[in-house]
Amino acid sequence: MLPKEPNILLSVINTKLRDMYSSLDDLCEDLDESRDEIEDILRANGYEYNSSNNQFIKK
Repeated sequence: MLPKEPNILLSVINTKLRDMYSSLDDLCEDLDESRDEIEDILRANGYEYNSSNNQFIKK
């Protein structure tokens, strides 16, 4: 289960994307997490997923 606090979630997700997963879809599938929920939380806090960098970045 991933943290719901946006700053901690951002850190955890970006670390996992950098070290373990080639895409957000791979991460979500492996961890059985909702991509929409992750993106909604982070989007509401000014971040969006950048697939070419495979990380969430500030809008």
